[in-house]
Amino acid sequence: MYGRWLSGVCVGVLMAGGCALAQQVIDDKTVASKTQRIVLVGDSTMNHSTGWGSGFCDDLAGDVECMNSARNGRSSKSYRTDGLWARALALKPNYMLISFGANDTPGKGPERETDPKTTFYANMKAYVMEARAAGATPVLVTPMESRKYDKDGKLVHSLDGYAEAIRKVGADTGAPVIDLYAKSTEYLETLTQEQADELDHVDPTMPKVVDRTHLNRKGSAMFGALVAEGLTTAVPGLAKSVRVQQ
Repeated sequence: MYGRWLSGVCVGVLMAGGCALAQQVIDDKTVASKTQRIVLVGDSTMNHSTGWGSGFCDDLAGDVECMNSARNGRSSKSYRTDGLWARALALKPNYMLISFGANDTPGKGPERETDPKTTFYANMKAYVMEARAAGATPVLVTPMESRKYDKDGKLVHSLDGYAEAIRKVGADTGAPVIDLYAKSTEYLETLTQEQADELDHVDPTMPKVVDRTHLNRKGSAMFGALVAEGLTTAVPGLAKSVRVQQ
């Protein structure tokens, strides 16, 4: 894959491999040949370096340009107030995959917190309507489940309300939904804590810190594939552009 960073957005022109962290020269003719542009909108669980976004982009065929606009620490509220939503719309995508929830939870601070049944629902519905008004097709993605297990080895469910709110927005607006929360939960329930920890992101500056929310390369490939497979059902017209299918 050839890649570049443009205004903080990792642009992947999907041929082989991952979108490089270092800036690379991209052939304008190559970009122009892409027939579809997908923009990812979300938080650090979706972004290029610690989320499933890079794995997802790697599973798309060469006719798709995949642009990752997800940003660390953002919620459905702060992504808009920080001006990031306007920037994502300005990329003029054909499709927008939109996923929030991890930073909307209580304890994240008033600038980010939302209530699943009221403010979070309203924020996600507004994203759907505004994406459509801008000429893009919104695709909602429920949040990825964290990899935390209780003392009995049972997976701890942390974002049920936010996942359900996204499903409701999809039902109320007719927007397609990829239920990553259900898919990731189903997969994680087959693992032990030790096995799930093999997917954890490790910050080289804090190697002893256990991070069961973000993903390493293996985790990104695993959960990115779940989203790519979900896309074939949610948006059948893009099925031919997905490499990984069950």
